[in-house]
Amino acid sequence: MDAPVRLQGLSYAFGEGALRRPVLRDLSLSVDPGEVVLLTGPSGSGKTTLLTLIGALRVMQQGSCMVLGKELMGATEADRVSLRRRVGFIFQHHNLLGFLTARQNVAMALELDTDSTESQRLARASAMLEAVGLADHADSVPGKLSGGQRQRVAVARALVAGPGLILADEPTAALDRQTGQDVVHLMRDLAKRNGMPILLVTHDPRILDVADRVVAMEDGRIAETVA
Repeated sequence: MDAPVRLQGLSYAFGEGALRRPVLRDLSLSVDPGEVVLLTGPSGSGKTTLLTLIGALRVMQQGSCMVLGKELMGATEADRVSLRRRVGFIFQHHNLLGFLTARQNVAMALELDTDSTESQRLARASAMLEAVGLADHADSVPGKLSGGQRQRVAVARALVAGPGLILADEPTAALDRQTGQDVVHLMRDLAKRNGMPILLVTHDPRILDVADRVVAMEDGRIAETVA
């Protein structure tokens, strides 16, 4: 089976001319099916920029970025939008809509599934909330949930459509130690069960135990890889 993520010679810079600042430098990396890979390193090392390139949120500049069988170098905006629909995103700030219930927030990720009815989408959302331990909070709005519960809703939203890849950027940064560990262990267990790889950016040393591999970045390069 092909690697869901395969990068070769990837470079990226902000700005142009005298203001050009390299962020990623000739970087190569692959992520296997079902693998949990953590990206660590100091601020400014390029971790989040790399995640946004893999998630087709930025336009490639140099090198190869093959994600779920699609080459992003030279990809059109339509190609990138199509790929983003196959990727589950989880961020530090959950970005839930405060006027919607947990169930409705999760069901929003299924809006593009035109083959399903609203009741079917809500049923799938309910099942996913049950999987993350929030069956009793499906009708609660985000303001009535704790930080850990809101992040669990975000995990459910990212996973409900059965993506081929999960990208997470500092998902535990706003959570206490135990809650953060609970959330990432939940992510790992659900992703492993469904064969989805996870690429997770973190500064949190408390969650390193969930990783199959830890990739340390420095100055836009991979400095070290620990399996």
